[in-house]
Amino acid sequence: MQSFIAFVRRSFNRLGPGFITGAAADDPSGITTYSIAGAQFGYTLNWLSLFLTPLMISIQEMCGRIGMVSGSGLAGVIRKYYPKKLLYLTISLLFIANTVNIGADLGMMAASIRMLVGLPFFFWLIVVTIFTIAMETFVPYDKYSRYLKWMGLTLFAYGLTAILSNQNWLEVLKSTVIPHIEFNAEYLMIVVACLGTTISPYLYFWQAAEQVEEEISGGKISEFEESPQIVEAEIRHMRKDTTVGMAFSNLIAMSIILTTASTLFRNGIYNIETPEQVALALRPLAGDFASLLFAFGIIAIGLQSVPILAASAAYAFAEAFGFKEGLAKKLTEAKAFYITIAASTLIGALINLIGINPIKALYYTAILNGIIAVPLIAIIIRLADDERIVGRYKSDKKLKILAWMTFAFMAISSFLMIAYLLRS
Repeated sequence: MQSFIAFVRRSFNRLGPGFITGAAADDPSGITTYSIAGAQFGYTLNWLSLFLTPLMISIQEMCGRIGMVSGSGLAGVIRKYYPKKLLYLTISLLFIANTVNIGADLGMMAASIRMLVGLPFFFWLIVVTIFTIAMETFVPYDKYSRYLKWMGLTLFAYGLTAILSNQNWLEVLKSTVIPHIEFNAEYLMIVVACLGTTISPYLYFWQAAEQVEEEISGGKISEFEESPQIVEAEIRHMRKDTTVGMAFSNLIAMSIILTTASTLFRNGIYNIETPEQVALALRPLAGDFASLLFAFGIIAIGLQSVPILAASAAYAFAEAFGFKEGLAKKLTEAKAFYITIAASTLIGALINLIGINPIKALYYTAILNGIIAVPLIAIIIRLADDERIVGRYKSDKKLKILAWMTFAFMAISSFLMIAYLLRS
């Protein structure tokens, strides 16, 4: 038994940016979006998790490849090889998506704490905002990256709940392998939201930059924009790490849909308005402690995802405007980088002053991400096929086919959603 535990620990310690990125995809926005999907449509959206897994792997593997081979993040390679207009478009789309996402995630974290212990919402919003900024600014990267991986494991609560819940497993299997598609605004909105929270813009920038951070911490290079010496075995390891992370992400997504379908949908709770309603999905596992388990999960994964959102924007701005970057650096070594992290988080927090319901904010954020991701995916495919950036490690034909399928599916879904919304 001890040898098995040791094996699991060693295997887990080998996981890196790919796993962290996959876990971050199931942020508070993801948990809320998948919960809404299960509550509104039952099992009928299960197929999306299976269908999106290889598509998500293709995009994130390209991002990891770009960072690993070039020694630069996405904005850095765009600045070096492409027109400034494309660079400014890219970072503008990222900043808009990330700022709204940060605000929604912080709002949900604050609402979840208030659900447990009371006190005003804005008090907890200030607390989680300050704590999140402090974590990423003052905790050394090597320790912080370990914390991120362990926080991701809190998502297993949904996997356990899905197993413990009274599921119609034949119906689960059928809905997973046979796509169910409806052409109406409500259905298309949830599809785009699931796409946006699964294949999210901030994950592209984060994984590319974190591959560079791994090379810096491993001593292969000392700074961003240095060209590391890469061997095929490292590309294979990155691909495995990314595959594990994305498979984990979509397994949890399916688990959330299953838990809400078998609890909320089955009991006629189709519209989710509060954190308390989302927490009901965990009652088969936690009983009266469902709210506590839900709040702990939201806080843990929020502490993982909000810094990733802020840091991905900081990486992009640093690379675009040429200032020092990197979580491996101390505050005194990369002041502008950390100021960008703090500013992104604070601006996101201020969005909560609008007074929008945290659940709706998270849902609309996922839809926004789904729309903004479309042009960014086209840019990533181009970067990963540019010999100036990735040399002989260009994406293979199968990967490019999957990536273009991702682009087409997200573009068509977004177009149809907008068309049906305009008609209604």
